[in-house]
Amino acid sequence: MTEQTEHTPRSSRPWRSWRSWRSPRTSRAARTSRAARPAWAVVRVLRDRNAGLYLSGVVVSGFGSSAMWLVAGIWVKDLTGSDGLAALCVFALWAPTLIGPVLGTLADRTRRRPLLVWTNLGLAALLLPLFAVDSAGTLWILFAVLLVHGAAGVVHDAAEAALVATAVDTQLLGDFNGLRMTANEGMKLIAPLAGAGLYAAYGGARVALLDALTFALAAGLYTLLRVHEPPPRPSEDAAGWRAGTAEGARYLWGHPALRPLVLAGGTTMLFAGVNGATVYAVAEGLGHSPAYVGLLYVAQGAGSVAVGLVSGPLLRRLGEHRFARYGIALTAVAVTARALPYDAVALGSAVGVGVGLPCVLIAALTAVQRETPDALLGRTAATANTLLFAPNAVGLALGAGLVELVPYQGLLVGAGVARLVTVLPGCGWPRSSPRP
Repeated sequence: MTEQTEHTPRSSRPWRSWRSWRSPRTSRAARTSRAARPAWAVVRVLRDRNAGLYLSGVVVSGFGSSAMWLVAGIWVKDLTGSDGLAALCVFALWAPTLIGPVLGTLADRTRRRPLLVWTNLGLAALLLPLFAVDSAGTLWILFAVLLVHGAAGVVHDAAEAALVATAVDTQLLGDFNGLRMTANEGMKLIAPLAGAGLYAAYGGARVALLDALTFALAAGLYTLLRVHEPPPRPSEDAAGWRAGTAEGARYLWGHPALRPLVLAGGTTMLFAGVNGATVYAVAEGLGHSPAYVGLLYVAQGAGSVAVGLVSGPLLRRLGEHRFARYGIALTAVAVTARALPYDAVALGSAVGVGVGLPCVLIAALTAVQRETPDALLGRTAATANTLLFAPNAVGLALGAGLVELVPYQGLLVGAGVARLVTVLPGCGWPRSSPRP
């Protein structure tokens, strides 16, 4: 397990209903036995008022966002007929991740709960101008909204990671992050179909209104959170702001446990982008129409939902580094197997990717939350998110070019082997035994 940095342990902070779980009178064997049961930890998380409100907000806003992200591309395609412009919708949403450390500084300069509330209200208002999009000449409004939407999402994620780390018992961070993954992936299985149906019936503006309503509802849920936050750091001049922004990156890069985890996660997501670019070629190679890709995505999402439910106990048993390594290894084997021309193998490999890929992401985020001092957590989490998710966009672009030049089977085998050879050694083993 990773070495602890010197800062106040978050186990002494609010969400008092979890303190008794860590009582000194409870034996280590009893705590270990409880931690090993997934249902126990999940119930512990869900029974807490704050955790229930938080996860409800994730589900509600995630439903609207997942529907809107899919519909944005369809909307652009219908108005212009251009595949390239439709693909730019995803780029507009992901582009602000590249300046994540700067945006994440906001989460360390103000109280996180009000920041979450106002960010969600701002996103609800931001989507209303999409009612003016009715032709190719007004698409600039949609792209501008998507770009700001992505930037607000970076701030939201940084504030969320910092607030959760303050509120949640450190032993249950893995369980919470796993449930959050389950909630997000579950929405991705349901919301796109609902969004596509609403778009077909009423148009893109109604989907934007749905997304706005979900953000407003999430803001209301966040106002009900009962958390104690330390006072934010005072504002600084421009030079101090730049130096403060770099503190998160310096801390992350200099931490011997966090750096290999985040780098392994980023490299894994790079290869995941390459894999994702081959999915239509896989469907064609199996003799199916492009609609078969939807079935592969459902299988992958089901795997992610499943691993999210058990990630907390597995993290406690294995530690972040070993949990990440096993996930990377499973993903590499599943991607390699996808080169075989069998439907059952393709579906099984999709489930394997869905199970393995979130492991390194959950492990990295949980480690960042545990090992980072509260005053730096917003910037450090945003920096980690940039290093984890920006490579995925690069991998998609790289894979889109390679799949036109080489057979997809060779590309999948190469990506799988490269992941085993380059990522696993860099992930490193924990320096100490896993937490009980």
